[in-house]
Amino acid sequence: MKLIFVGADHEVTGSCHFIHACGKNILVDYGMEQGKDFFENIDIPVAPALIDYVFLTHAHVDHSGNLPKLYANGFRGRIYATDATADLCSIMLRDCAHIQMTEAEWRNRKGKRNKNIEKFEPAYTVEDADNTIRNIVPCDYDQIIEICDGIKIRFTDIGHLLGSSSIEVWLTEKKVCKKIVFSGDIGNYNQPLIKDPKKTEEADYVVMESTYGDRIHSETRPDYIKELSEILNTTFARGGNVVIPSFAVGRTQEILYFIRKIKADKLVTAVSDFEVYVDSPMAVEATGIFEKNRNECYDEEAMDLVKKHINPISFPKLKLAISTDESRAINDNDSPKVIISASGMCDAGRIRHHLKHNLWRKECTILFVGYQSVGTTGRAIVDGVDQVKLFGETIDVQAEIRSLTGLSGHADKNGLIDWINGFKKKPSKVFIVHGEDGVTESFAQCLRDEYGYDAYAPYSGTEYDLISGQFIKEGVPVPIKKKVSGTVSDVYARLKAAGARLVAIIAKSAGMTNKDKAKFADQINALCDKYDK
Repeated sequence: MKLIFVGADHEVTGSCHFIHACGKNILVDYGMEQGKDFFENIDIPVAPALIDYVFLTHAHVDHSGNLPKLYANGFRGRIYATDATADLCSIMLRDCAHIQMTEAEWRNRKGKRNKNIEKFEPAYTVEDADNTIRNIVPCDYDQIIEICDGIKIRFTDIGHLLGSSSIEVWLTEKKVCKKIVFSGDIGNYNQPLIKDPKKTEEADYVVMESTYGDRIHSETRPDYIKELSEILNTTFARGGNVVIPSFAVGRTQEILYFIRKIKADKLVTAVSDFEVYVDSPMAVEATGIFEKNRNECYDEEAMDLVKKHINPISFPKLKLAISTDESRAINDNDSPKVIISASGMCDAGRIRHHLKHNLWRKECTILFVGYQSVGTTGRAIVDGVDQVKLFGETIDVQAEIRSLTGLSGHADKNGLIDWINGFKKKPSKVFIVHGEDGVTESFAQCLRDEYGYDAYAPYSGTEYDLISGQFIKEGVPVPIKKKVSGTVSDVYARLKAAGARLVAIIAKSAGMTNKDKAKFADQINALCDKYDK
């Protein structure tokens, strides 16, 4: 019974943890790395075809984005997630695949001019995403689910995103039972729309995030309505647009919630009946999923509006751009307006087109409303860069750059401490992950020195024996190397993945009858004979 740390260790993205227990191989999250990487991650300890289950904390791509890659490499197990997470993954994983395929097509088109540039391949395809989605098992909050003999889980609302959860995992092996709690991303308190994080009372071990483990958002809740109204009034008075790079799922719906209130209370006078464009097909679909899951996930304030037959995230002059023609038409409209578009860190998607049209205009405002990872275009703009390159063109940064401070889906240091202090008895070990290098160390030290926890910030590759409570191996920081673009879409890589899947099936063939085993062996040998010539 062991736990291995794979991703988001001393880094913020690419969350992935591996459990081996009861003869099963399990991943908790398998996220895509975003922004700049500083350390190498180990590979998943077994072939993807040998993974039996994935437990998914939430739908954000830094937790879910590599699941189609896992499928493409031979994984055929079940993915357990909450109902809302399953719904959101159905759009987010397809969208992620589409973006990668579009990016690959664009790069290859450019690469034709240089015969020395190798063909660029996407990490996975839309077909891989579709097949992954079919393997998701939707689950209710607060219900204990028996996965197999010796393994049970329960999802608890963690208040970070619609459907987000911490996951309790009970493992029983050789009459020894250990319970691990994976925090997922712990939500901020008093967010619009969704409920506050719910605590868990008992655990032997805790794996918890530390994204904002070194900072305090604010002693008092910021007045987002007032601040956003001021930004809209000032920008519209200049004749400019307010462009909001926003994550399509979660943050976009929160901004719509604020704007509905601003419009209802007539707080913007410079252009009283202003238009708001949501230019992201995924954001449009996600908004519908928020509506579908409102009874389970909305907080009391949002539900009060629903009971009055008021849609908390809709209002007059809200326009949804789906097609590329509708997207292009937004910048042909000269009237001051709000443009909300993904991606939130400005590294992909339609937001880059809107930055190209508005970033150089002094009358406009670019309003950031979410975390910007180091190495992303969004982080560069927030940090004060004078120019950015978009679609091969250098664009001057002359628009006003603003941020809604304190608006975060992540708990701050106090919120993290409040969550871990919710356990009735201190866990035997608290593993600190999902934070920048210095943050994981400083937060672990804070928990040790100020609160008496046995806290440790593992590097990728760390292995821990859950029964003995001892390290099998401590990972070490391995500086990132230049990554070679590889892909499961490459024919040879697909062949290797198919071979790994065949090995996995053979390994699980113990339950077959001797007759079926013999038939299976004959089929494999016949196939080998066909190509071994």
